[in-house]
Amino acid sequence: MSYSAITGPIFEQHDCKGHVECWDRLRGIIDRLPERITRHDPVPASSEDIERVHHPGYLKWLRAQCEKNVGYDFVRDFVYLGGTFCEPSLHSGYIDENTYINPHSYDVATHAAGSAIAAVERTLDGESCFALVRPPGHHAASAWAMGFCLLNNTAIAASKALTWVDRVAIIDWDAHHGNGTQDIFFQNARVLYCSTHQEDAFPHTGTIEETGTGAGTGFTINAPLPRKSTIADYSFVFQEIFLPAIARMDPQLIIISAGQDILSDDPIGDMELVPEDLGFLTGLVRDATGMPLTFILEGGYGPSHGAAVGNIFDALGGKRFGCGESAPHKKTLGLVSRLQRIHNLA
Repeated sequence: MSYSAITGPIFEQHDCKGHVECWDRLRGIIDRLPERITRHDPVPASSEDIERVHHPGYLKWLRAQCEKNVGYDFVRDFVYLGGTFCEPSLHSGYIDENTYINPHSYDVATHAAGSAIAAVERTLDGESCFALVRPPGHHAASAWAMGFCLLNNTAIAASKALTWVDRVAIIDWDAHHGNGTQDIFFQNARVLYCSTHQEDAFPHTGTIEETGTGAGTGFTINAPLPRKSTIADYSFVFQEIFLPAIARMDPQLIIISAGQDILSDDPIGDMELVPEDLGFLTGLVRDATGMPLTFILEGGYGPSHGAAVGNIFDALGGKRFGCGESAPHKKTLGLVSRLQRIHNLA
């Protein structure tokens, strides 16, 4: 079972010391990667690939904002989801209350998107690949940035994949709903978007009633889980909802928007998973589908993040993890029952 990672030092150039989404969080993963994992250098996405997802006017605006070598007085020492972020410097600023930029950010974001595409290419060639990139992307929509995200790496990679294959499934297990990814594919029957996320959390989207529109009706599946959910809740949703829906769609590619802020020690999430649980979910999807997988890094900011990513690679290499004997929350049981009815999966 072949697997690799795409990452590199260019991602250090988009940085804001003290911000929870900083270079240090990725460095903490890279420093813990076993030597056996093949690493590939990041590559930029072309304008054509980015513009399949993002409006040219937005890209022009974003590039201009990043190239301004000035600071902003917009925010100083504010609190977001319990974490105090950095104060803008002379070389960085905020485009909203939690998304910072500097003169290098646009170039770094194009390398994150391009590396996500490169991971997809490797997966379609039979090799599971993890794009360990930043900034993350799943909150970015066609014409806006938000939630630390500038370009939607997963959507750009999936849209490129659709030039090669007919159907793509995306599993987003980040603690926060990928509102940007959902919005981009909401009317698209060629992309199945499946999201587990913490209910009543930023960005306050992703209800079970959001199922797609037009041709895309039924191709968005949201499972907002209660706070303090454990691997028992995630396993139940995956086995009863996501994996049957993926089997029904029969995609040629599966992309996982891998946000490990579902770990119990994450400073801005409120879930109760441990590092081994990410290995369990990886093995669950790998065994159920028999397919190599693309992983694209989203959130994850706690001290055990590196261990969780290591367990994902272990699972790709054949190791299997248990999920204990705990039972799903009663609320999760009701959620799954409703999703089965809505999506005809009973």
